[in-house]
Amino acid sequence: MQEAPLMPKATAVWLVENTALSFDQVAEFCKLHPLEVKAIADGDAAQGIKGLDPIQTGQLTREEIEKAVADPDHKLLLSKPKVGLPEVKLGPKKKGPRYTPVSRRQDRPNAILWLLRNHPELKDAQIMRLVGTTKSTIAGIRDRTHWNAASLTPLDPVTLGLCTQIDLDFEVQRASKEKPAPAESGVTLLPAAVTTAPQAPEEPESPAAQKSKEDLDTAAVFAKLKQLGGGKSDDKDDE
Repeated sequence: MQEAPLMPKATAVWLVENTALSFDQVAEFCKLHPLEVKAIADGDAAQGIKGLDPIQTGQLTREEIEKAVADPDHKLLLSKPKVGLPEVKLGPKKKGPRYTPVSRRQDRPNAILWLLRNHPELKDAQIMRLVGTTKSTIAGIRDRTHWNAASLTPLDPVTLGLCTQIDLDFEVQRASKEKPAPAESGVTLLPAAVTTAPQAPEEPESPAAQKSKEDLDTAAVFAKLKQLGGGKSDDKDDE
């Protein structure tokens, strides 16, 4: 598909005013609707637009125009540029430091101080992307060695217009994901497999152990009775 000429409306104005081309031919060449070309010819559209000569700009030749005038079915062909332009290679865009307007640059230290206090998880590279600063400036503000450290006031960079809330949230979420999860400490609940497992049946005691236990219980009972009986007899003797 043929590309549109440079400044198509201005080119259409010139072709309508200076040639005998049909509206369809002009519309096809300039990529406009025929009714729009007719409105240009009637003075209802493109008022105040100065015509652009496509011959001077190298987009058309006089011979091509004369050929199209002689043959109403002929479509105008855009001339090839005499100077070849290098192809633009579209690759991944490298993100550099964020540009900060001159009027806002004095607020950057305050914004850096706010980020360091409210989002200590952010890396220096993330702060640099947000407010367009340098690593040495961040280190100076963090260590309180910045030349203006005594008069700095923490201010939200979003409020100052140094970054958007979306950019700030994105960097905070990224820093939170990269931060290692804290180790679990303290008492934790046992897993369900342990709490719902059936208890192991107790092993039955041997006959010797049972007899020894019964003898101990019997001896203890008689010793207690003897102690009680002895206490009563002593009281009678005293009387």
